[in-house]
Amino acid sequence: MAGGVRFAVVGNPGNRRVTLFADAVRAAGLPGPHVVPWTDVLRRGGARFAPGEIVRVDSPGEDPEVDRMLRGTAEPTRVEGSARWYAGFTAALRGGVRLDDPDEVSVLFDKRRCHAVLDAAGVPVPFSPTSGPGGAPVRGWDDVRTLMRTHRMARLFVKPAHGSSASGVLAVESGGGRIRATTSVEVTADGRLYNSLKLRRYEDERDVAAIVDALAPDGLHLERWVPKASQQGRATDFRVVVVAGRATHAVVRTSRSPLTNLHLGGRRGDLDAARAAVVAACGRWSDVLEVCERAAACFPRTLCVGVDLLPAVGWRRTVVGEVNAFGDLLPGLTGLPGSGAEGLDTYGAQVAAVLRGPARPDVPWSRAQALASLPGHPAGTQPGAPRAPARPV
Repeated sequence: MAGGVRFAVVGNPGNRRVTLFADAVRAAGLPGPHVVPWTDVLRRGGARFAPGEIVRVDSPGEDPEVDRMLRGTAEPTRVEGSARWYAGFTAALRGGVRLDDPDEVSVLFDKRRCHAVLDAAGVPVPFSPTSGPGGAPVRGWDDVRTLMRTHRMARLFVKPAHGSSASGVLAVESGGGRIRATTSVEVTADGRLYNSLKLRRYEDERDVAAIVDALAPDGLHLERWVPKASQQGRATDFRVVVVAGRATHAVVRTSRSPLTNLHLGGRRGDLDAARAAVVAACGRWSDVLEVCERAAACFPRTLCVGVDLLPAVGWRRTVVGEVNAFGDLLPGLTGLPGSGAEGLDTYGAQVAAVLRGPARPDVPWSRAQALASLPGHPAGTQPGAPRAPARPV
């Protein structure tokens, strides 16, 4: 055991994220983490930690009371209110020796800012007219229609700027003088929007416009729709977890709809087959993972991110759709060969990275310097800290 190293986690007690992280900490021979409930953090306006505690901030989701405190509504499935949620969430992200950086997390939870950071760093991303210094404001459907015409975007994704889990996302298609949208949004008779586990298709432009107009006050981000490669006739993308600069875990997600989220009917695909498809298209799997590592390197003070990687039709190129602060919930998935996380789940890989120090000296996790000063920390950023072995191509 690395004596003196003690973890804390801000989360919802009993939530599977907190439970899996606690299990990983104990499996490393450490005492269970100090759990700080999100309800306490929000009521006090912040969290208190013991000196030297290493703090993981986990998702505040899946708790109705926490959602009410952040969103201002007792209905956790409501789509509206994401701007208020974002303001409350980011205001609480302070204190402790953090595994993530509050300023970086605030960018990760604003799709417009995150897209701009990735684009400026040369990371391949879909075209967006709403990100960057000259990003166009979206005040409602009329602005969306104008941007579609101006930039010839016959197909695009309209996303709440601060949303997650595809909540409020619309896959919009135009053609033949008609507008269609696929989304998980359910509209009640009085016009309120709810997140549903069932995808819906709206064929009337007036219905699409009403949804967009209701979401616009919270902020919207537009992206050109990149046609995805397919696996067994299903649209395919990747969720790749990057820990301390190294791509450690990957899962293929497939769907018959434009949205591949597993909770919306998507299912896990065949990673070996996807890798073979990349190679058959004269690509290298290591290059696919390197794109994800480049995206994560835009957030060097955050230990772990989940990258949504979109392979284009033909498997010859990939673009980064999103980078997620809480993208590591992949129960039962162990590390990629050559990643240094073989046999570990995503949480175990993070605990190991903290105890080991940066896995890649060329892409350092900058918080490691602070961790190295803790009593009993074995490696930190000292020269010769263990490095993950080279992965096979």
